[in-house]
Amino acid sequence: MTDRRLEGRSVLALVTNYGVEQDELLVPLRELREDGVHVTVAAVSTDPVQTLQGDKDPGESVDPDVSYESLDAAPHDLLLIPGGTLNADHLRLEAAAVDTVKAFAASGRPIAAICHGPWALVEADVVRDKTLTSYPSLRTDITNAGAKAWVDEPVVVDTEGGYRLITSRTPKDLDAFVTAIREQLAQV
Repeated sequence: MTDRRLEGRSVLALVTNYGVEQDELLVPLRELREDGVHVTVAAVSTDPVQTLQGDKDPGESVDPDVSYESLDAAPHDLLLIPGGTLNADHLRLEAAAVDTVKAFAASGRPIAAICHGPWALVEADVVRDKTLTSYPSLRTDITNAGAKAWVDEPVVVDTEGGYRLITSRTPKDLDAFVTAIREQLAQV
């Protein structure tokens, strides 16, 4: 069923070509597209994105829409950063990805990151004075990057510091995460 409030909205999902947690990419993609949201998947290259389940078992492959090299992030309303340990660790080493995170934060557009996805936020230096959640092992990294607080909650929406940040812990929190994304997109 299409959520008419979201028709015409646009989301950019930023991933690498290997290691993204399957459900953290595919669940938001499918649900948002069903709501009439245009979702663009950007990866390092246009080769298929190999997702993983639980960081080890092969999941579905996804064809990215664009490579970072050809990416125009300007028309997108929200940035989605799925996790997966391997994906997130490589994503934070990609200068184009980190620059995209910085651009979204600087422009005031919302960013949604789940699980290990906040590593890209830490690398982009955009968590200062924010309250957020993540996979528990990122707590120290987030705190050391100047976050106001790391909390153990299914979803956290922080509106301080010039942009809205939506964060969640794990795939178990996807319902709350996608609901928070929908709510933010409805306000755009």
